[in-house]
Amino acid sequence: MASITRALRPLSHTFKFNATSRPLRSAYARTAPQIRCLSATVPRREAVDISDVPPTPITHLSETETLMSESISKFANDVILPKAREMDEAEAMDPTVVEQLFEQGLMGIEIPEEYGGSGMNFTSAIIAIEELARVDPSVSVLCDVHNTLCNTAVLKYGSEKLKKEWLPRLATDTVGSFCLSEPVSGSDAFALGTKATRTENGYKINGNKMWITNSVEAKFFIVFANLDPSKKYKGITAFIVEKGTPGFSIAKKEKKLGIKASSTCVINFDDVEIPADNLLGKEFEGYKYAIGLLNEGRIGIAAQMTGLALGAFENAAKYAWNDRKQFGQLIGEFQSMQHQMAQAWVEIQAARALVYNAARKKEAGEDFVTDAAMAKLYSSQVAGKVSSQAIEWMGGMGFVREGLAEKYFRDSKIGAIYEGTSNIQLTTIAKSLQKMYTK
Repeated sequence: MASITRALRPLSHTFKFNATSRPLRSAYARTAPQIRCLSATVPRREAVDISDVPPTPITHLSETETLMSESISKFANDVILPKAREMDEAEAMDPTVVEQLFEQGLMGIEIPEEYGGSGMNFTSAIIAIEELARVDPSVSVLCDVHNTLCNTAVLKYGSEKLKKEWLPRLATDTVGSFCLSEPVSGSDAFALGTKATRTENGYKINGNKMWITNSVEAKFFIVFANLDPSKKYKGITAFIVEKGTPGFSIAKKEKKLGIKASSTCVINFDDVEIPADNLLGKEFEGYKYAIGLLNEGRIGIAAQMTGLALGAFENAAKYAWNDRKQFGQLIGEFQSMQHQMAQAWVEIQAARALVYNAARKKEAGEDFVTDAAMAKLYSSQVAGKVSSQAIEWMGGMGFVREGLAEKYFRDSKIGAIYEGTSNIQLTTIAKSLQKMYTK
C-alpha cells in the first residue's frame, strides 16, 4: 500500500494558505465561492492572520484533508480491523501494524519533509487520530502520543542537533514515549520524585515512571525529572533517553480495562547517564514544556474519543437497521430507538465541533487552552455514553466479545483519565470563566 501522506504531498504543497490562494473545494464549498477554507494546509507551526477570512464550517475539510481522511479510513479497515480483536485479547500491539503506520507516513505527520516527515498540518494529525480510533483506539493512542507529544516536543524545543538526529527516525521507524506520570504524580503532574543531577559529561537520572504509554514499542523517551528539588516544580527539566541506555529498564506491564493493545508500563531509571546534548530545551523549563504539550495533546485525546464514539455508533447502527429484529421489525424502526440514536448522533457531532474548533484555533495561533479542555471533557463523556448505549442497541450481540461493541465501551473509559482527568479539565474551564467574569 502506497504511503497515504506521500500521495497527498503534492496537494499539500499546492494549497499553502495565503491571502489569495484558493484550495480545491468540496461540492459544498463550490456553492459558496467567496469562502476559503481556513486550513487548506496551514504552515505547520506558523500563526495565521484570520481577521479577514470569511468564516467556514468548523468541520469543513480541505481537499487534502478530505482525501487523507478517506485514505486512512480505508487503511484502518483493511489493515487494522482484522487484527483489532486479536490484539485486544493478546494485550499487545502487532509489530506489523506499527511498521505500516510508519510506511503510511502517519508517525511523522507534522514533521517537515526536510527531516523525512510528511510536512502536513495539525488538523491532519487530528484526522488521522480520529479515523484510527473508529477502528481501534489502541492504535490511535499510539499514533497520538507519538505525534502530538513526542514529535511536537522535539520540533518545538529540540536543538538543531537533536532534530537532525531524532526527527528522521521518529518519522520513519522509531516510536516515541512521553514519561511524565509517576505513582504519586498523576493529576498533580509536577509532584515528581524522579531526579536528575549534573555530571562531568551530562546528567544522571534516578527514579521511576508509571502509566507510560508506548513503553514497549518505543525506543525514544522524553523524560521529565527534577534537576533542583529546592525549586519545586520549577526545577523540572526535560531529557531524551534512548532505550538500551545502561540503568534504563521497563518493569511491570499493566493489565488494563481498555485499550489493552496499547502498552502501559512502569519504567525505572537507575543511575541512567545521558550526554549533555540530550537536554531537551533549557534547564528548569520542563514544567512549561509539559503544560504546553499536554494542552495540545488533549485535542488529540479528544479526537480519539470522537473517533471511538463514531466507531461504536456506526457498528451498532448498522446492526439495528439491517440485522436485529424484534416483534417482526428491525429495532432501528422503533421510534424510541430512533430517538436514542438521533440524540447520540447530535452529541457526537457537537463533540466533533469542539475538537475541530480547538484544532483550527491552535493552527491559527490563537489561545486554545480552554477549547482543548472543553473538547477533551465533552468528547470523553460522549464516547462513554454512546459506547454504552450501543451495547444496549445490539442486545446480546453487543455484550459478547465476538464483535467490537464491548471493546469500544471498555476503551472509552480512559478518555476521562489520561492527559488530564475530567475534573482537571473542569478546573481549567472554570478558571477561564472566572478570569472572564471577574471585574
